[in-house]
Amino acid sequence: MDQPWWREAVAYQIYPRSFADSNGDGLGDLQGITDHLDYLAALGVDAIWICPFYTSPQNDHGYDVADYCDVDPIFGTLADADHLIARAHELALKVIVDLVPNHTSSAHPWFVEALAEAKPEAMGTASEPESSARDRYIFRDGRGENGEEPPTNWRSVFGGPAWTRIEDGQWYLHLFDDDQPDLNWHNPEVVEEFTKILTFWLDRGVDGFRVDIAHGLFKELRDQVVPEGLALTSDAAVMYERGVTDAPMWDNLGVHEIYRAWRKLIDSFDGDRMMVAEAWTPGPAELRRYVRADEFNQAFNFSWLQAPWSAEAFKEVIGSTLKALGPSRAAPTWVLSNHDVVRHRSRYGDGLQALHRARAATLAMLALPGSAYLYQGEELGLPQVYLPPEYQEDPWSETGEGGRDGCRVPLPWSGFEPPFGFSQVPDEDLPTQPWLPQPAEWVDLTVAAQNGVRDSTLEFYRAALAARRAFALGADEDVEILDAPEGVVSFRRGGVGGSPDTRTDLIVVLNCGMEPTSLPEGEIVMYSGDPVVGDLPTDAAVWIIAPAVE
Repeated sequence: MDQPWWREAVAYQIYPRSFADSNGDGLGDLQGITDHLDYLAALGVDAIWICPFYTSPQNDHGYDVADYCDVDPIFGTLADADHLIARAHELALKVIVDLVPNHTSSAHPWFVEALAEAKPEAMGTASEPESSARDRYIFRDGRGENGEEPPTNWRSVFGGPAWTRIEDGQWYLHLFDDDQPDLNWHNPEVVEEFTKILTFWLDRGVDGFRVDIAHGLFKELRDQVVPEGLALTSDAAVMYERGVTDAPMWDNLGVHEIYRAWRKLIDSFDGDRMMVAEAWTPGPAELRRYVRADEFNQAFNFSWLQAPWSAEAFKEVIGSTLKALGPSRAAPTWVLSNHDVVRHRSRYGDGLQALHRARAATLAMLALPGSAYLYQGEELGLPQVYLPPEYQEDPWSETGEGGRDGCRVPLPWSGFEPPFGFSQVPDEDLPTQPWLPQPAEWVDLTVAAQNGVRDSTLEFYRAALAARRAFALGADEDVEILDAPEGVVSFRRGGVGGSPDTRTDLIVVLNCGMEPTSLPEGEIVMYSGDPVVGDLPTDAAVWIIAPAVE
């Protein structure tokens, strides 16, 4: 097929602290990833996306970057990164790395310099904006008689004010934690620095970038207008995503000029390099701006992730996503879990019913046109872990129930008790327990326990990804939503396999209802649970190959 690799790729997200620990210190590392690339190739994915592994104080576990062009010692070295990239390419796996352009760490040399600099009016000739270290960030004088009030009423996503005051009286903006100061993208020095960062990693062979908070680079510095009766909380800072209020800190049009320049740079390298946006927008229509022909190749579509277990909700997401992206011809993306949300198995309920639903939703997702992004451990059916307060490390203090740590618990690879093969201990004196505790109940969910077991979730994922390659890749990108009983989603994609005169259609049926449902004529080629004989049971999905419809 004459199209870029990423257009129909399945990418596997790796949270490096929690994937595999090669030296027994309780933290995952780059060598641990490299050691398990064969596992990922055998799973059937096309690419890996690795969360930040750059030099960092780790206050937000790598999303607070102090040096974008080096590897944090807890993860290894630049040589380890080079080895990982080379080995992935040997296995035909593409490598996507995280880029964090909205903010740096407060430990970044630029911010250290900014704090050492005097307040602009005390700097004399050095107060010109282009010579000010503070102009790389968003420093402002406060309001009130003595500047004691923040410059705007904004709240941090992590809770509390989005402004912190320093000793000389100025305030700096941080839309996240106070040790993650926001960069000023109106400053040409910032623009130039990130061009260098992109080039550095492109030269080392990475195939793409996932851009963190892509909707946040430019800000309109004014008070946020909050509807009467709605308290200004940290939720109000992101509530625009639900269409509740305006958001001067998000989705300002200036970001697009930056991304057009990045796209030109990326396209100048060979090998179909790409970038995918993490852009939280009110809906698919707003998301479409990020995937215009000269900007991002893809943007994460969180509508599928946010949908409840509901046939009507899934149908609405499919229809609205494809309608919004249609004019741009951009490839949609689909995702059910990531490092920031409750694992989808746990979102869908408890026990085996939730697992059945998670597998069914995954099978339906993998049949849709575009790319799919899987989160580490979902192929094992891992549930969310609710950690006691003493184990919680996430700075996002207002999320409750353990913050985001519950989806970041290290993977279980083998064995009968924690650390389940996560930590390989070359020296018995080194600690063996991972940075977050694993539940003892995961003994039946390890890779070793599921490997080769016919009905296991791991083998289901392997089979589903193989079926995707056989029956969904290269199919028509149009999706026809079919008539179906209440509680059932059914859709068709044409042009599956073979020559033009022998092509067939792929029909997908997902039963979210309370009763079994009948199936259309055709051959069942993939199912999410037990083999289907007769009607499709509840909380299940199937793929059917049927004669093409003219």
